[in-house]
Amino acid sequence: MYTMMKSVVLCALILILTAVVSVAQVPPPGLPASPDQAPIDGGLGLLAAAGGAYAWKRLRNKQG
Repeated sequence: MYTMMKSVVLCALILILTAVVSVAQVPPPGLPASPDQAPIDGGLGLLAAAGGAYAWKRLRNKQG
């Protein structure tokens, strides 16, 4: 009789803990807000031009 009562209490405890854990879970975070958009204009163009000029100079010096 004692063993059966112990099994019932253990099963009830497991069911209660399972329900508590499933309710107490933290919800997943939402999507982040959209960032402020910044124009990509002068700086990127200058960087590309400088890289192209450097590559052109290296190729000219390599051939000559």
